[in-house]
Amino acid sequence: MTSEIPSFVDAHVHFWDAARLPYPWLAAVPAIAGPHTPIELATEAGARLPAAIVFVESAVDPTRARDEVRWVETLATGEPRIAAIVAQVAVDRGGETEAALTALAGQARVRGIRHNIQDCPEPDACVRPAFVAGVRGVGERGWTFDLCVKPPQLPACIELVRACPGTSFVLDHAGKPDIRRGALDPWRTHIAELARLPNVVCKLSGLVTEADAATRTPAALRPYVDHLLACFGAERLLFGSDWPVVNLAASYGRWLETALELLEPLSAGERAAVMGDNTRRIYGLTRGMS
Repeated sequence: MTSEIPSFVDAHVHFWDAARLPYPWLAAVPAIAGPHTPIELATEAGARLPAAIVFVESAVDPTRARDEVRWVETLATGEPRIAAIVAQVAVDRGGETEAALTALAGQARVRGIRHNIQDCPEPDACVRPAFVAGVRGVGERGWTFDLCVKPPQLPACIELVRACPGTSFVLDHAGKPDIRRGALDPWRTHIAELARLPNVVCKLSGLVTEADAATRTPAALRPYVDHLLACFGAERLLFGSDWPVVNLAASYGRWLETALELLEPLSAGERAAVMGDNTRRIYGLTRGMS
């Protein structure tokens, strides 16, 4: 793949610094537990920095979720590429959820909300009444809701999306297919069903971390990406790096090159849509920014 990288937007970036805020989960992944801020990203990406970045909540201790948003807003004053924030909010807490969403209304870069579903022990957690009500409240404020789930949770997510037609959903990491085992079904069936719902788009992200050394190649990833393209079309896919989590499997530049190789069969306009135009539209990157 050529080292010439076109201008692009990254729809899924995390930042953290455990000296500033607590991230308990980092203890289990020491390889990426150090500070990861715009400084480290610029050092790693070099000339391949994206033109704009969507920061996605980084599983900070839930009691500090609002502080994480404030911190990223501060980072954005020095790194204007940070154009949008997907904030952490527990959406199933009734009045507490309402208060948290109201408090975020004053944060200029907040464009979306994420309540990470993948670690919920109950398979129906995201379709319980309180959860559905919270997600509807997200949509009423004009924000997106990011879905971070594992394949067995996709059927419940389909129910959630159907129950919230006024909310726009973004499926993170393509629903985390089991690429290590080369499993396509039932993931393939559930993705097709989810894509038939008009208020869902999907991130082309996180795939290499669901693979192993033998299945991180474009050839092994292509059946998954081809299915995403067949279901969502180029107009509903968003490129994301999932940096720095991606570093557990590949460098920033390597995943970028892999994604571009997988998108090579598309037209120039379709590639531009996946690599930036769709993210600008979905997350409103030109709205309310100086």
